[in-house]
Amino acid sequence: MDQPSGRSFMQVLCEKYSPENFPYRRGPGMGVHVPATPQGSPMKDRLNLPSVLVLNSCGITCAGDEKEIAAFCAHVSELDLSDNKLEDWHEVSKIVSNVPQLEFLNLSSNPLNLSVLERTCAGSFSGVRKLVLNNSKASWETVHTILQELPDLEELFLCLNDYETVSCPSICCPSLKLLHITDNNLQDWTEIRKLGVMFPSLDTLVLANNHLNAIEEPDDSLARLFPNLRSISLHKSGLQSWEDIDKLNSFPKLEEVRLLGIPLLQPYTTEERRKLVVARLPSVSKLNGSVVTDGEREDSERFFIRYYVDVPQEDVPFRYHELITKYGKLEPLAEVDLRPQSSAKVQVHFNDQVEEMSIRLDQTVAELKKQLKTLVQLPPSNMLLYYFDHEAPFGPEEMKYSSRALHSFGIRDGDKIFVESKTK
Repeated sequence: MDQPSGRSFMQVLCEKYSPENFPYRRGPGMGVHVPATPQGSPMKDRLNLPSVLVLNSCGITCAGDEKEIAAFCAHVSELDLSDNKLEDWHEVSKIVSNVPQLEFLNLSSNPLNLSVLERTCAGSFSGVRKLVLNNSKASWETVHTILQELPDLEELFLCLNDYETVSCPSICCPSLKLLHITDNNLQDWTEIRKLGVMFPSLDTLVLANNHLNAIEEPDDSLARLFPNLRSISLHKSGLQSWEDIDKLNSFPKLEEVRLLGIPLLQPYTTEERRKLVVARLPSVSKLNGSVVTDGEREDSERFFIRYYVDVPQEDVPFRYHELITKYGKLEPLAEVDLRPQSSAKVQVHFNDQVEEMSIRLDQTVAELKKQLKTLVQLPPSNMLLYYFDHEAPFGPEEMKYSSRALHSFGIRDGDKIFVESKTK
């Protein structure tokens, strides 16, 4: 149901967290708080507010009474205002400036691109450590203003903002550790490298669902641009060359990589994709969310050697030579077909006759008797069958049970079936 337009933050707060909708609860982690001061608010003693406020999709367009916000939200540390109708940064500032303990703020899917963020407004965000601006279409000018006024910002989410380029400010943001910038239109590495300039302390960079087609940067320059990068996600990027994967080794602290859905890996099997990537990235301890164990790494590196053993020397990757130094040149593994045999050629003995025939091993003893009916001229009900394994030392085994499958006897080519008549 559509929310009415023109609702204030304070109006929605009072409605959602009234005792009727949000009764007082006890227990660890509930974070319920009833403000004791200031006096004079008719709602003051009736609201039970947690420290985490979720007010998404409520039709909020403005702040409302700032004194009321200050009275009720002094303890609030996390605030989700996503998918509302806030289009004026001044109204956001009125809310945030009255929430002094705020560390997490989600403004996703608000039309804030319709107004300009002034530095005085951005200053009210100064304590925020995690800021979410997904699908807000926030301009880079807005982002720069925020970065100047948020000295402790550690995590920034800029997904779904239609960015095709990155605008680099005159000053960097050394506090930022995590940047989510997924689902944009960043294709050229020259744009991505600007993120390294802007955020020199970056630990985690999530670039999934962009169209990055190559990592075009000298190895030593990559190390300088992203000296602290520990995790990178390149899910559904446009990478098409193994050289791009090798470039990841230039990040000096990289431990975790996500690489699903890239064109480079499409022609390979699931096993080949993982093993070839693991073998090329010796310092990465987690790939696509799964830990790389020491055993898996050794298996992958040995697989890598065998994979390239017959490739012309000019096409062999440098990593191959490194691994040859580690393990030596390995022979290809013998191919063993572990599928169960579906048929066997056996000798059928009856009286003094010997007939070689092929029998299906997925059939039962009863079905074999029907197959032998014409050959031995006996009705199935009058047959006794004995199986003789030419390698077994124990002699023939009577095939007593009509419903038993032939493959359960372990019948192989060259074995013998003896047929006798019950009335013999």
